[in-house]
Amino acid sequence: MAEDRVQRRLAAILAADVVGYSRLIEADEEGTRARFRKIHAELIDPRIAADGGRIVKTTGNGILVEFPSAVDAVRNALAIQSAMAGHNAELPEDRRMVFRVGINLGDVIIEDDDIHGDGVNVAARLEGLCGPGEVYVSGTVHDHVAGKLSAAFDDLGAQTVKNIAKPVQVFRARPASVTAPEARDEPSLKSSRPSIAVLPFANMSGDPEQEYFSDGISEDIITALSRIRWFLVIVRNSSFSYKGTSPDIRHVARELDVRYVLEGSVRKAANRVRITAQLIDAADGSHIWAERYDRDLDDIFALQDEITETVVRAIEPELSRVEQERARRKRSDDLDAWDCYQRGMWHVWRSKKADNEEAQRLFRRAMEIDPHFASGYAGLATARMRSTVLGIADQPAEEIAEGMRAANTALSLDERDAAAHVALGMAAMFRWDYNAALDATAKAIDINPNYAFAHLQNGLGFVYSDRPEEALPELALMERLSPRDPMLWLAFIGHGIAYLTLGDDDAALSWTRKSVQEANAPYNAYMWHAIMLAQLGRTDEARNVTADLMRLRPDFSLKIARATPSGGNLLKTTHLDSLREAGVPE
Repeated sequence: MAEDRVQRRLAAILAADVVGYSRLIEADEEGTRARFRKIHAELIDPRIAADGGRIVKTTGNGILVEFPSAVDAVRNALAIQSAMAGHNAELPEDRRMVFRVGINLGDVIIEDDDIHGDGVNVAARLEGLCGPGEVYVSGTVHDHVAGKLSAAFDDLGAQTVKNIAKPVQVFRARPASVTAPEARDEPSLKSSRPSIAVLPFANMSGDPEQEYFSDGISEDIITALSRIRWFLVIVRNSSFSYKGTSPDIRHVARELDVRYVLEGSVRKAANRVRITAQLIDAADGSHIWAERYDRDLDDIFALQDEITETVVRAIEPELSRVEQERARRKRSDDLDAWDCYQRGMWHVWRSKKADNEEAQRLFRRAMEIDPHFASGYAGLATARMRSTVLGIADQPAEEIAEGMRAANTALSLDERDAAAHVALGMAAMFRWDYNAALDATAKAIDINPNYAFAHLQNGLGFVYSDRPEEALPELALMERLSPRDPMLWLAFIGHGIAYLTLGDDDAALSWTRKSVQEANAPYNAYMWHAIMLAQLGRTDEARNVTADLMRLRPDFSLKIARATPSGGNLLKTTHLDSLREAGVPE
């Protein structure tokens, strides 16, 4: 009996799909499908036929094409990308369809009208690596095409791709007349405001009945993250389209047009459950944050709530830190409004006069670039209030008034801007209107329950209004929410003042010592540490701390301490006497 033989042939394979197709469908399903069909019929299909290509199959947003030669495939891809660029130029940005294309030359398996094998898989992986509007080809294609087309090729090196054992040499193909683009370090975004997709947590238990639990955690995290307004969260229907698959994270990021991806798994054994979660920067596949939770499965809904809250609390400060560092690495002439805001916030927390001035300049630049960008005004308000806290404002009263105006402008643009509410709360605190301050920070926390700075200001509001028992939980929550926060020194001072009010001098001293041990602790921290030491009769140590204080602020005096808005009502006569004993001049 004759042995059945697998039918094979050498072919050039082109794989293409639309970037951000899920987002387009979500915005306008019928219109997007109609535009896609029209583009195929009028632009893509005729060009494929003209270059001798055969459409093997189409997917919801993609196409697989077989060509008789690599030259034909590359010629076709460049022609289609050029035609699409012209087509898109006439459309508003939110209606543009942008393709990415991968091409490989290799052996394929023939089954009726379909083709399979590594030759096809490599083309699909190259397409997944592509940026919007680009064409990536394998080294084999490059070797066959170089010198035979009016095209240029940028060597992107050997790339490791999923399910392919050996690294693939990758080249970017472009018309010879087109300048090579700058290196791309992140997925394309319609704006630079960050976005995140939460993939459905994988059920690793082997028990289909546990699907509802793993899906429930994913859905709750999506809902909770959606309350944080400074980044965009992809809706459930789009992110759950990957359920049951093991997708390449970069491919997911490009398809959903996001910068970050959160994925995880759930594994149950007896009455115990292990949940893992990891936050990934899709630009380079690096892990920003990862954690594992082992819990008893006594109350499944309480556990679901706990894990959701814990994960969301961990994610926000990590994303904020990464965004600020990303903005700092960009060239000054490349900054848009969001970048200016993030770079400004990095300077705000440095607690130096020069940093504060640079922050204010960046926030004003953000407002110039986009006058309707509420965060720019909120950032300016925060910076002005911070300059008053630090005692570096030349005219504190004017600084507070300008900060209030900026905060109110931010709220007129977006009444749910949590940072603007906190800035108004700080202004109220400086006027010693603690009830108004607490009302403002309560609004910010209602908008974003995981906003660490809002909890810090709320705790300080309780401290300043002699309500230490209410202050301590808020300050502790801030520290849990953002354990690497540059404002920890102030939270530690808040603890110290609260314990001083409660009459626990030893605890107060312990907290102010922690404050001055922070690398970015300003003179305020040293002032309170000196007070605590002097009140405990440790005068020599207090004078040493004062010497450090005076190095940070040589003009410091009791007069300046009284005039500081955040200290006027708070610094009682006994505190001023302690500063005098610690060597602070009148």
